[in-house]
Amino acid sequence: MDLGLSNRLCLVTGSTGGIGRETARLLAAEGASVATCARGAAPGVGEAFHVQADLSQPGEPERAVGEAAAAFGGLHVLVNNVGIARQAKFEDVADEEWEAYWQLNVMSYVRATRAALPHLREATGGAIVNVSSTAGKRPSTGMPHYSVTKAAVLSLSRLLADLYAKDGIRCNAVTPGPTATDAWLGEGGLADQRGGDRDAVLAKVGAGRPLGRLASPEEIASVIVFLCSERASYVTGAAWSADGGTVPIII
Repeated sequence: MDLGLSNRLCLVTGSTGGIGRETARLLAAEGASVATCARGAAPGVGEAFHVQADLSQPGEPERAVGEAAAAFGGLHVLVNNVGIARQAKFEDVADEEWEAYWQLNVMSYVRATRAALPHLREATGGAIVNVSSTAGKRPSTGMPHYSVTKAAVLSLSRLLADLYAKDGIRCNAVTPGPTATDAWLGEGGLADQRGGDRDAVLAKVGAGRPLGRLASPEEIASVIVFLCSERASYVTGAAWSADGGTVPIII
């Protein structure tokens, strides 16, 4: 099925690994021109342009958008994916860490979107996809600051959908469940933070999903790419669960 993404100009943040990397790869495979963005080097997945930036810092999301739009001569699609998470008790999370999570998980989305809006207005059918989490719909008691910031992403997404539908700009959110990326699998990642044998932890986490396993990054990226595409031209303001049935609600 042709997704209508050929020659679309796209920026994906947090795209040197995991869900972001797979999103960039799938967009490129559909014929889109893809700009990637992260603290690290280019992921090498067919991206046409890469910006190294610390998106937690004011001015950096704006720079990333500006450089991508200048390189491409415009922008049709923005995927806000960058984020950070760790296991912690609510009472142990210091103000400074709350602020750091807010800056990266929320304000980078706000700043990148604000910078992208003039370009998306000029595009035919501009699209924004914000990567949230199941923890945004149902807070994880083991990741309090992550949960709160991801809930804010859902609110932001609905707000943007309402504000800019008149300009032909769609905005949707995706809420992945636990996914087999470095965030879970990497040394010192979420599986290690839970303590005990890593394989046993991952098996237990996977078994907690109705589908009985973690997602692959490509499974989440496929949903994101669909929402970026012309095939989702009447979809806006939605929060798409891609969580193996983790959150038992119908919205």
